[in-house]
Amino acid sequence: MKIVLYDDGKVGLLSDGNVVDVSAVVPRAATPQLTIQGLIESFDSLKGALERELERGRPQPLANVWLRAPVPRPGKIVCMGGNFGEFVGRKGVLWGFLKSPEAVLDPGGTVVLPPEDANIFHHEAELVAIIGRTATRVRADGALTHVFGYTCGCDVSARFPPDSRQQFGKSFDTFAPIGPCIVTSDEVPDPHRLHVRMWVDGQVRHDYPMSDIAHSVEESLAWMSSMVTLKPGDLFFLGTNHQGIGPLQDGERARIDIEGIGRLEFSVSDPLKRRWPKGVDEVSAKDLREGTGVGPGRRTRPLP
Repeated sequence: MKIVLYDDGKVGLLSDGNVVDVSAVVPRAATPQLTIQGLIESFDSLKGALERELERGRPQPLANVWLRAPVPRPGKIVCMGGNFGEFVGRKGVLWGFLKSPEAVLDPGGTVVLPPEDANIFHHEAELVAIIGRTATRVRADGALTHVFGYTCGCDVSARFPPDSRQQFGKSFDTFAPIGPCIVTSDEVPDPHRLHVRMWVDGQVRHDYPMSDIAHSVEESLAWMSSMVTLKPGDLFFLGTNHQGIGPLQDGERARIDIEGIGRLEFSVSDPLKRRWPKGVDEVSAKDLREGTGVGPGRRTRPLP
């Protein structure tokens, strides 16, 4: 199933470019987030009723609704770092970080670059797992049973020099666009067979298979759950292949496609109108390919 939140927090199912309202069978909670968490936790008992609503419900065109982030305020967002082979078979140590839940942005929303003096603002297109069952120190074998489904995401990243000691470059408001829907895990039997693509103003940026992941989704989930207890409705950004990484800047329109998951689009606004060379950031991509890091200490000055 492809589950969406739309308009004022209604729950719907996507089918052939249409949305079918299933609010009648999904108990509405105090907030849209609690509604989605309730659906996740009760999905097995609700699945039959959801299927019936999908068959007999009245579809409306997707263009006629306002899609919202399918997980609007997760309890936490956890992210894997340096988790891809970068097309050269790199397999670094397992590491990760937290991202603020307040960073979540609706599909079609606008990433707003903050006034802080970052070296550059990068996009990182990623597959995102939505946790379905509490995960604490789970084993890799069977770890995927803790995943409810998947969505598209962009880990927007402000790069600062190390001496700034800036720890929040990934957590500014709007820095976590997600969507357009949650595709339940039964429709994604092997997430490693998916392919992630991203365009900015029609220019190809990221283009990589999930099979390039250095530590499998199962390994990543087992490791992350040994650091942090994951709860239903939490988001798990699985990392990106940085070949194709580039800047985001004022006036641009970005699009992420993951086959079998859907398309996520968002715009970019920078009140300061800063500019960087448009296109792939070949220097940072090379740093990642060679295992020297993304090079946040290298000053990338905006264009005059």
